[in-house]
Amino acid sequence: MAKVKLTVTDSNCRCGYFSKGQEFIVEDLCPPLCHELWNTVYPYVFALQNGADLDRGSRRAKTFDAKCPDEGRVCIRGEVIDEQAETTAAMR
Repeated sequence: MAKVKLTVTDSNCRCGYFSKGQEFIVEDLCPPLCHELWNTVYPYVFALQNGADLDRGSRRAKTFDAKCPDEGRVCIRGEVIDEQAETTAAMR
């Protein structure tokens, strides 16, 4: 199963949970996200973990952008991590 990196691209979180630039790696467990944001991004994460390409305007890619359902206060980008590149870098 592919790993998906979630990056907070903008944050005005009223609860103070998130700040711009935070990153989370999703493997097989839910990362420490609030339930509302996780419920929004989970379908995309699941699809990417299982090899899907998602619509990105006129093209398809292994990334997505989503916003918190609380008036879009938190923006997040998800992308598949190239596991082969990570393994190669770790061997150096």
